[in-house]
Amino acid sequence: MAQQNKGSVEVNFDGLVGPTHNFAGLSFGNVASRQHGGRTSSPKKAALQGLEKMKALVAMGMTQGILPPHDRPHVPTLRKLGFQGKDESAILARASALAPNLLACVSSASNMWVANAATVSPFADTADGRTHFTPANLISMTHRSIEPQVTAKILKAIFKGESYAHHCPLPATPAFSDEGAANHTRFCSQYGEPGVEFFVYGVSAKSSSLGPKKYPARQTREAFEAIARSHQLDPRNSVFAQQNPHAIDAGVFHNDVISVGNRELLFFHEKAFLNADEVKSDLDKAIGTGSMSYIEVPSASVSLEDAVTSYLFNSQLLSVPNTEGSVMVVPAECAANAAVKSYLDELEAGQAGVNKVVYYDLGESMSNGGGPACLRLRVVMSPEQIKAMQARVFLDDELIADIEAWINEHYRDELHPDDLADPSLLIESRTALDELTSILNLGSIYEFQTA
Repeated sequence: MAQQNKGSVEVNFDGLVGPTHNFAGLSFGNVASRQHGGRTSSPKKAALQGLEKMKALVAMGMTQGILPPHDRPHVPTLRKLGFQGKDESAILARASALAPNLLACVSSASNMWVANAATVSPFADTADGRTHFTPANLISMTHRSIEPQVTAKILKAIFKGESYAHHCPLPATPAFSDEGAANHTRFCSQYGEPGVEFFVYGVSAKSSSLGPKKYPARQTREAFEAIARSHQLDPRNSVFAQQNPHAIDAGVFHNDVISVGNRELLFFHEKAFLNADEVKSDLDKAIGTGSMSYIEVPSASVSLEDAVTSYLFNSQLLSVPNTEGSVMVVPAECAANAAVKSYLDELEAGQAGVNKVVYYDLGESMSNGGGPACLRLRVVMSPEQIKAMQARVFLDDELIADIEAWINEHYRDELHPDDLADPSLLIESRTALDELTSILNLGSIYEFQTA
């Protein structure tokens, strides 16, 4: 079912930070997550910081969407793991006493980083002319592996109709470990026109000896090859590239921590890929020689360590309406790093294709290891798809006000990992989410709503 290309836009759907946002330090290989484990978080501040960024993009003229949090603590998972009790409070107490690490896993608000929610191929790239979604299986981390089924329900509740194709997550085996759009970028001239889909993986069965040694490679080539087949992509317009294993061992757990792309521009660190020259050659061949532009950041300007700590590359490259070049949205930590700030000042003043850099405070998300790019899932949408949307997920002044009031009413100012066993937190969270599904017109998407 072909979509009209004219007027298509790339919509950033940001994940709304959930009421149980906490610093449990669960993500092995994510430097910031591990460093801040055990500290006290502010769920309210985190959610408002994320909303403020979304609000700013709306003010720029961008079409901005929102995705809801998941139900946490996830009691059904505790039951599957053998925890029993007369009621859910007793189950939480037993988990807290016997396996506090598992309670932390089922309480994580990591689903806010929706760059890992799914891989999305727009209608212009697929043989059947539909937009394809494959939820990531996220098997690398226990706390994230419980997300795919609810993610699938959320995506199906929002993206309804014949113009969408929804696939099941890949088999939950190491061979098909999939972390979604955090390792996927799309290049094109115009969003509604056919493009090149760029899949970056950490390890492959074909070259397992080239993988990282310290931290796990979370994305396999075989997973992305399966997704490309399911999404009916033209092999000539699909490019696969391996991450530099040294970068993974330095804390680059996803490709979006070391590179970002938009339209026909790829912004990346020189240590991002195993073979950067081959990557550029393959992209040039797929999209057409002379079309792509590259900004390769040398280690002499920004070290790999500075790239990881500042999250320079976990930025958003935006094509803002009525604005030449790209606008880059970066975390405030980039301004605090002298080398990174100096590089960005030079970039903004030059003619490299990035005409403006804007800084946003996402400190709560950053402390858990997620920056601006982690918080958003990109979906190219035609005017017809946007008009047909039944869910109330496109942000405008009225919805922003409703979400802000909802956060202020339901979220705690502070939350320590020790508070996760508090049964009132579960009640607070479910009350909030039940109300949110009504605000967003999503229907019943959570298990507790249909139990």
